[in-house]
Parts: sequence; C-alpha cells; structure tokens
Amino acid sequence: MVRTYRNARLHHRPARTAQAQASGITIKTPAEREAMRRAGQVVALVLERLGKALEPGMRTRDLDALAAQVIREAGARPAFLGYRGFPAVVCVSLNEEIVHGIPGERVIQEGDLVKIDAGAVVDGMYADAARSFPVGKVSPSVKALVEVTRNALEVGIGQARPGGSVGDIGYAIQRYVEDRGYAVVREYVGHGIGRNLHEEPAVPNYGVPGDGPRLLPGMAIAIEPMVNIGTYWTRVLDDGWTVVTADGSLSAHFEDTLIITEDGREVVTRYNGK
Repeated sequence: MVRTYRNARLHHRPARTAQAQASGITIKTPAEREAMRRAGQVVALVLERLGKALEPGMRTRDLDALAAQVIREAGARPAFLGYRGFPAVVCVSLNEEIVHGIPGERVIQEGDLVKIDAGAVVDGMYADAARSFPVGKVSPSVKALVEVTRNALEVGIGQARPGGSVGDIGYAIQRYVEDRGYAVVREYVGHGIGRNLHEEPAVPNYGVPGDGPRLLPGMAIAIEPMVNIGTYWTRVLDDGWTVVTADGSLSAHFEDTLIITEDGREVVTRYNGK
C-alpha cells in the first residue's frame, strides 16, 4: 500500500545511524528482519495464489476473500484491513485505477489489467508488495506497460545498497520510465516499513542522484513504481480511497519490500515456492 506524498520533496541531509533514528528511520534487529522475511513470504504466497486464480468473470471481492484465507492459514494478520479505515484485506485496482481499489462487486473482464497490493504482519513486523496481472488476451499497450513497470521496479531495487540514497532509487526509476515514454506517479510513493506499514523514509519514484536519506544496513523499504501511459496526474474517487489517472489512461503497479544488508539488499517478498 503506497504512501501519499502530496508535497513531494526529498530530505537533503544525509542520514547516518543516529540521524536516521532521529528522523524516524529505524534499523531492524536480526529478530525483526527474520519476522519480516516470514511476513514477506506470506505476502508473496498471497500474490502467487491470487495471480493463478484470476480469471474473467470473477468479482474483485472473490480475490479479497481468497487473500484473507491464505493469510489466515499462514498464521499471519492482514496489514491493510482496518488501516486508516480501509475496509478490505487487499487492494484490487483495475485499468485506470492506480492504487487502493476497494474489492467489491466489480466483475473482472477479459483484457483487464488488475493490480493487487497485499500486506501481512508476522510477530508485529510488516511486509508489503504488489503485482500487475493482465487478464486473458490483452492489447500490446498493456503488455508493454506491464513490462516497463516490472523492469522499473528491478531498476530501483538495483540502486538499493548501503551508502546509496533514496534519490538514487527514484532517479533510476524515473529515467528508465520516462525514457520509454511513460509517466511516473508523483503524489504516491514507496515508504519505509517495519513495525508499521508506513515508516520513514518516503521513497519517491523520481529524484536526484545522491539526494535524500542515506541507505543503511538494517533499513527496510518498500519500492513501488506506479507508471501511467498518459499523464502522471491523479485523482481520488468518491469512495475516498481509489486513486485513478486524471486522464483515464492505463496504469501499472509493482512493489517489493526489501531490507538493506551490509553488501546490498534482500528482497523479502519474492515467492520461494514453499
């Protein structure tokens, strides 16, 4: 689940350990990292199961019910249900919907682009991830958008290393996406994560190399590019949650939770097949 960042700007002072703690950035203990790994595998399993179950004719609430079952059977707790009043276990966003779609009676159609954002809590530690799923036969424009957004996540993850900065991540994503003719959403961004779903720092999908907080071993962040075919401007529907593209164009969303390590990063929300 993304973080709202309407006054979008990065911090400018590099954060060392004491500075990071003072600014609200937390360094996770070994026990906390292990709990996040377990939570990450629950999230990965949810996305794996929902992706396989997804088919035309389903209602978005069917995906929410399956997610609740998977999380419950794994012995975890849903991260989103009740969060700031959100009424469902997962976010399900279709086509022009960017993020925070509320599952309900809407029927999924052949050719739709379905974005599922899931979160889980294990031993008080959170993990969060999202995937975009084309349904059945889709247009070449949908396929291209999904590929660019998935690759943009990989580009961002590649910049997540100790000594790097939040700005490095955002700059790499923005350059990759815009060089291919797409737009990155500005008003909603990635975030720190750990004992809370949303922690410091904010992780925008645009930025300046070297800008923003420094990445330190033990930090955990969620990187999540949201990429639109048209403008990057957004609006929120009357339900107060669902974010859509301002021009009605298609949008895709990918996200992973990762922990900064001493020599790189560990992505904890990739399905390990277990």
